Amino acid sequence: MGELRAPLGADAVHLCVDMQRLFAAEGPWPTPWLARVLPLVVRLVEHARERAIFTRFIPPARIEEARGQWRAYYEKWPQVTRQHLDPDLIELVQPLARFAPPAPVFDKFVYSAFANPSLHAFLRERRLTTLIVTGSETDVCVLASVLAAVDLGYRVIVARDAICSSSDETHDALIKLYTDRFDRQIELAETEEIIDAWPLVIAA
Repeated sequence: MGELRAPLGADAVHLCVDMQRLFAAEGPWPTPWLARVLPLVVRLVEHARERAIFTRFIPPARIEEARGQWRAYYEKWPQVTRQHLDPDLIELVQPLARFAPPAPVFDKFVYSAFANPSLHAFLRERRLTTLIVTGSETDVCVLASVLAAVDLGYRVIVARDAICSSSDETHDALIKLYTDRFDRQIELAETEEIIDAWPLVIAA
């Protein structure tokens, strides 16, 4: 779509948010689009395997461990606490799981990837200042992670065709929000455009 403002260089990394079985068809929070965007997420990972980072959303073991309003949240979803949940559902979906390791995985207990402070420290240590964001869900964990990255000053590129939601309406609203209200801080581009702008010599 020609919406990237500059080529991608040695400071770029692919942040894949919560592409877990928890949100796949077999999980308790199915996101129908996940299967549709998965090949594009895999394409980005394969393009730059050494620059892939994954996050996972980890529910509490029991409702009582949830803080504040998160307790009310898990009172609605008690079957998703770890005492009831099949632990395999927390894992990344295939074929993404085969990339981690060596790709690092940052676990979090809330929506934003940056709620795990180790992620920001990892990126700063390696001078990675451009984030290419894919994952699930557009209007929840992806949204929280993108806005946290904006607050921290990262260049943020959302792969428009590699994010997914269980709601068409709010997915479309978020794409419009990114375009209309955050046009100087968030770039949107298609997967192939991102790959074309990200030389393999940089990704290797």
